Amino acid sequence: MAFGLQGFTLSMLLTLLPQFRDRYGLDDAAIVGVVVLASVIAGAGSLLAEALAARTDSRAALRTGFAVIVAAVLAVTVAPGLIVFIAGFAVYGVGLGMVDAATNMQGVSLQHRAGRFIMSSFYAAWSVGAIGGALWVAAFSGLDLGLHVTLFVGIGLVALAAVAVSPRLFRPTDGAAPTKNDTTTENDAPAHPRIPLWPFLALGSAMALFYGIDFAVGNWSALFMTDVVLASSGTAALAMAAYQVAALLSRLTGDLWVRRFREIAVVRAGAAVAIVGLALVVSAQSIPMALAGFLIVGLGAPLVAPLCFGAAGRLAPGQADAVIARINLFNYAGTIIGGGIVGGVAALSNLRAAFVLPLLFAVGLAALAPAFRPRRRTAGTAQGTRTAP
Repeated sequence: MAFGLQGFTLSMLLTLLPQFRDRYGLDDAAIVGVVVLASVIAGAGSLLAEALAARTDSRAALRTGFAVIVAAVLAVTVAPGLIVFIAGFAVYGVGLGMVDAATNMQGVSLQHRAGRFIMSSFYAAWSVGAIGGALWVAAFSGLDLGLHVTLFVGIGLVALAAVAVSPRLFRPTDGAAPTKNDTTTENDAPAHPRIPLWPFLALGSAMALFYGIDFAVGNWSALFMTDVVLASSGTAALAMAAYQVAALLSRLTGDLWVRRFREIAVVRAGAAVAIVGLALVVSAQSIPMALAGFLIVGLGAPLVAPLCFGAAGRLAPGQADAVIARINLFNYAGTIIGGGIVGGVAALSNLRAAFVLPLLFAVGLAALAPAFRPRRRTAGTAQGTRTAP
């Protein structure tokens, strides 16, 4: 449920960005800048979650992260001016990073306990929450209830749900069973395990490439529809809806595909599907062709994130929380690439040219598929291997 609450809150805020823009008289570039600022600061939140989890556990990090998010959204809601609004979004970035990292720590711990791959199902819950957040804003806007009521009621429900689920959060134990792809347990971890550098960077790069695709679709798909294939505003919104519904379907079935075909094959297949979808987008000459492209991207690329966290959790026995918090930093690097660089190319050229970048990101994902191979613990893992900081 924590994954779903996270998706709901983020989707609600992002869907309300046009209203924030109008409220403060900002342009689109300024709004993207606020989102990028929150993404940069979220990296600090991820590291804060790592430190807190090391002192206590991932449950405490998750609870704290949700408290920060609720406080930040309330500040954004009642902000009397632009400075408080930006400060509130910055604080939200800290909470976002903490919740992102801690929910994935919880998910990987549960996966180890279950002894099989289940991370994709957690991300399906995130997609359900994201769809729910968008529908929440649509419903309140349709009733003309205003920005304040939408946010107050929405974040109030998130706070109540977070309190309700808090006692049921998973408490990691040393005796958690490994997944079928894992050959280590917490009990045979070295006293001071280190993170292998090159596998870490490969998985981090895959994470950044996926979020570059994901954020490009989230930020620019509607504008692509209106500016490139000349869709109406209502039709343009269907691009993001198609992507998110397809992402939900892929994540609901992702655990099954991983158990049957293993990680490398699933990453390669997902990247190939995303390449086909993005090629359709880039070459689209009609509204149906563009919508089909965004839908196909959603069927392939979104499987990468849960697979990245699952694979990262095996890199350093006994240090899964630390690895997950650090690999999560690449999430925000990807959002900056997807929001900033793709937007920059669009400004210099056009959105058709800009979406060539996500297409190249999908090609990079296919090339990085071997990084998802289950690792066996060797002496070099603990000694004599270059490690990540």
